[in-house]
Amino acid sequence: MHTTIEPGILYFGTPVVLISTVNEDGGFNLAPMSSAFWLGWRCMLGLAAGSKTPQNMRRTGECVLNLPSVDLVAAVDRLAQTTGSDPVPAMKQRKGYRHLSDKFAAAGLTATASETVAAPRVAECAVQLEARIESVHGIADDDAILRGHIQCFEVRVQRVHVDEAILMDGTRDRIDPDKWRPLIMSFQQFYGLGARLHESRLGTIPEAAYRTPDVERARKAAMRTEVAAG
Repeated sequence: MHTTIEPGILYFGTPVVLISTVNEDGGFNLAPMSSAFWLGWRCMLGLAAGSKTPQNMRRTGECVLNLPSVDLVAAVDRLAQTTGSDPVPAMKQRKGYRHLSDKFAAAGLTATASETVAAPRVAECAVQLEARIESVHGIADDDAILRGHIQCFEVRVQRVHVDEAILMDGTRDRIDPDKWRPLIMSFQQFYGLGARLHESRLGTIPEAAYRTPDVERARKAAMRTEVAAG
């Protein structure tokens, strides 16, 4: 039996992403979010336009997408209701947010240098994706009240770092979904994945069949960075 409801949010469950960026003063910002989805080596990120992270992304054109596993849930939660913006935007003030300048220290996480972008990686995250911002799209711009408040960032991954512990045995470029346990946010609560339920027919398609030109672009970008570094 179904019924018609009007929930305030529709966050049915997506992986948590810790986005690291560089502030105007050269310091680092770290923000948890979960409005993300992936296509090839591209990711779409939904963010409040006035927050510090999207401001940094628009200014620098880059970021790192760090994916925490379930064991980092406490660290991620320590960043809840914090913002790198000073003063705190009125909308976030109403939701109980407070300004925090050193989010890495507050979360107990470690910033480590990236290879192709200035934004740092989170050392403790099993997956770290260095990325460039390719385009920014307005969300709900048809609504006079919401116009300009939400943006969707299309980012292109150009370097993938993973903990060897989550690689599929006998391979170099495949993540084992039975080893990787991402932190999931569903209706403002943290969850993890359970055991595999059923073999997927899509799993019979080689992952290489989905490779896009972005992979080769990433290789060339990394080579240019290595040459520039001497």
